Amino acid sequence: MVGQFESGKDTVQELTESAATHIGAIATIITGAVRDIARETGDWLTDVIEMREAAHRAREDQRHQDDDPE
Repeated sequence: MVGQFESGKDTVQELTESAATHIGAIATIITGAVRDIARETGDWLTDVIEMREAAHRAREDQRHQDDDPE
């Protein structure tokens, strides 16, 4: 028969292992979410920069057309 101390130790051990497993799974989920958010934010900022540069080029082209007397 298992003594009370050993039974308590086994319970604490099982709870600790379970907590570590669940915390590890949660950390993996959070890490993936942070990675995905960083990727999407970077892609969005790249789009913003590209649109800004395209608008600048369009203004420059328009300015050259306006200055060109043909």
